[in-house]
Amino acid sequence: MNSILIARSINYVPIMDIQKLTNTVQLNCHISDARYAGNYTLCVYLLKMREFYRWEKQHTFSAKLSKDHIGHWLTGREELWEELEDDDYHQIVVNDIEHDPFGSERINEFLISNNLIYSGGYGVKNKPHFFLAELETKKTFNGYTIYISGKEFARDLTSPPAMSHNKTIYIRRESFKRLIWERTDEWRWNKPENAMARAIRCYDFDNDLDKALTEMTNNELDAAILHEIGEIQAGEKLDGWHQMMSDITFTQAEIMARAVRDHYADTLHTLPTLIENNNQASIHFYFANLTNMRKHIFPSLMDAYNKWCNDANTSTIEKTVTAAVDHWQNVAREMLALHQQDTEHCSDTIEALVNNNHI
Repeated sequence: MNSILIARSINYVPIMDIQKLTNTVQLNCHISDARYAGNYTLCVYLLKMREFYRWEKQHTFSAKLSKDHIGHWLTGREELWEELEDDDYHQIVVNDIEHDPFGSERINEFLISNNLIYSGGYGVKNKPHFFLAELETKKTFNGYTIYISGKEFARDLTSPPAMSHNKTIYIRRESFKRLIWERTDEWRWNKPENAMARAIRCYDFDNDLDKALTEMTNNELDAAILHEIGEIQAGEKLDGWHQMMSDITFTQAEIMARAVRDHYADTLHTLPTLIENNNQASIHFYFANLTNMRKHIFPSLMDAYNKWCNDANTSTIEKTVTAAVDHWQNVAREMLALHQQDTEHCSDTIEALVNNNHI
């Protein structure tokens, strides 16, 4: 990555060393990847590395990538990770002041005036995620602060398009666009008639790929904000959740717990709003991206979606969602109770709980 070009592409106060800041954030990203990239299956890993290469080399989505170039880059990246795997995360220095790399709120007090946004937090399986990007928009909504970022200057292998901490929400436009590209590109392999096909048909992907990606990204950013607000609202009602997740990491119970909380967040806020707005493209995209676990434990939701596809009447989805809010809240709270009763051995009982509470 050409840090000099990065520094020239944005306006900043001369006292802030943007090149050094970018390099430090990217270094922390490399350290995180060095420790956690091995958690992916080989197929997922290679797909993620291909798109990471595309981002780092600034290739367009439509550009054909050279397998030889990717292979050479991949070898070099893995060698770098071997060197960094045991390193500690580096402090983030802004205006000669050192900050903990997870102290996003304090760091952003210095960066926002320079149209930059930073985040350091934890994702799935407690993997640390860091990114530095242009700050595109700052919004406030019902006590929530929402940052929407544009061009990204530093990121790790997995770049979550949306993240939240307390009442701060980070929405990453570039990562969202990349996610949508990956999903639509994957669909083109076999072109099955499914929710993704219906979502894609809402846009003109055949004639103008870039415009379609931009329009779809703009639409899905709003849906992502709804989900993150739902996540925060759910978290406020589930005291002790993060500790439980930490204690059941790398178990089937963890996957189930994430699915339960996602369903709780989405029945609480995301789906009711999409239905109220009759946002058909986002409803299709929402169901296109449901994980297998979420479909497995909430089969009636997919049934309601399929009925809506046939009759265009959202009442079935609406009734299903309304009836499910209390159910998923109760399941989540029972999980917490099981964790409190037996922290070391609660994974099995949590699995049994979820298996007995499909709706």
